[in-house]
Amino acid sequence: MTADDDSSGGKGDKAEPDADLKNFGETVKACRKRAGLTQEQLHPLVGYSVQYVASVEQGRRHPSVKFVNKAEEVLDAFGVIQIAARQLDRRRGLAKWFRRWAELEETAVALNTYECRVVPGLLQTEAYARTLIENVPPMPTAQEAEDRIARRLERQKLLTRTPYTSFSFIIEQPVIERQTGGPEVTRQLIDHLLACARLPNVDIQIMPSVSPEHAGTDGPFQLLESHEHEWFGYSEGQQTGRVISDPKEVSLFHQRYAKLRIQALNPADSVGLLMRMRGSL
Repeated sequence: MTADDDSSGGKGDKAEPDADLKNFGETVKACRKRAGLTQEQLHPLVGYSVQYVASVEQGRRHPSVKFVNKAEEVLDAFGVIQIAARQLDRRRGLAKWFRRWAELEETAVALNTYECRVVPGLLQTEAYARTLIENVPPMPTAQEAEDRIARRLERQKLLTRTPYTSFSFIIEQPVIERQTGGPEVTRQLIDHLLACARLPNVDIQIMPSVSPEHAGTDGPFQLLESHEHEWFGYSEGQQTGRVISDPKEVSLFHQRYAKLRIQALNPADSVGLLMRMRGSL
């Protein structure tokens, strides 16, 4: 499971405060104080316990839609609370360390991805994503899982929006052969990969299992060209990720990706391999 879209950056409502939840909580607190109310006075007005209100204000709990709307109404917040909530929801379902990269993705003109662990989130089916999310401890709550899946599927709209972003994906063959989720999930996944490969702005290349020369042995990474034509890199590991802007480091990623594109099967041969893999299931 990668953090590019499947983690909420913690354990949902019981997670340690993150910057976005804290900012929302401080907004509610400021509006409450402006209205001259204590938490004890506010909680019956919004229909939630004083503990719930305190958890939201401390950034320890994600607010419900009902709480947001009621707090906006009761505190006469001029839309401030609802605006803060929309910003919060925009990032819900993303790992904290991935959020900056996700923001860059939204306006990127090119995105190159090398992956050796799982199929990249932008290419996953719902069933495959669900399997990944439910396999990696700690187990998410049902709501956390749905948040992560919803955010991942939402991000996939990047593939078909116009003007087109140029996408290149290099995926290790064993990632698909692992049959994560079982044969049926894998069949659906391969069918989806083949459909994505037909998009005019998407290249999918498979790195064959036997690859005596391989430039990607240091692990997965991504390269992105922003709408301002600046290049960034991204690298992640267990519970962490890093956006890279240093030109020297980004240049190393470019060199490695260029080599990987030569070493992997070309897009046409990759489609042929995927079709053979599909037929063998």
